[in-house]
Amino acid sequence: MSLSGMRIALLMAILVAAPTATAETVEVEGARFPATLETDNRHYERIGHGLFRYMIWDAYAGAYYQARGFPRPAPQSEVPRRLELEYFHAIEAEEFAEATRKSVRQSLDGDSYAELASSLKAFNARYRDVEPGDRYALGWDGEQLTLALNGETLYRGDDPALASALFGIWLGEEPLGEDFRDDLLGR
Repeated sequence: MSLSGMRIALLMAILVAAPTATAETVEVEGARFPATLETDNRHYERIGHGLFRYMIWDAYAGAYYQARGFPRPAPQSEVPRRLELEYFHAIEAEEFAEATRKSVRQSLDGDSYAELASSLKAFNARYRDVEPGDRYALGWDGEQLTLALNGETLYRGDDPALASALFGIWLGEEPLGEDFRDDLLGR
């Protein structure tokens, strides 16, 4: 093989072995999010990631995942999905519960909110205080809604309407931050 042929073969080998951008772990202000996750016997692929800023502060980083086979973002549907948020500041459990109540209440009409009130109360009771570096994961596997803190499941429920309302806080029509939503949805 000529020197030129060897260079071409070497270049091809490097290109074939190089990971694609979608196969890499991304880092957002020190928070790392893999391209794929395996949880509850399901394979999830990262759709997008971003940084949520509150006023002038970097509050948390996040990534949104969907089950393999659902290429278009569908955060308020029956599609199995997962949202992971890593916090940069300490936050008390009651602050999470209050922000969740307020956000869900603002996004729903009175009857819809009333139907979710008891499920939302049970969900909010499971929040725990976080410290910098802690990570909450909100998941819907098609049947179960889960909330986990640093890998420990704190809540399990089977209400798809509650799952949609909770994912809507970050990914709905009127999210906490439109830029953050768009980043999570890969827009």
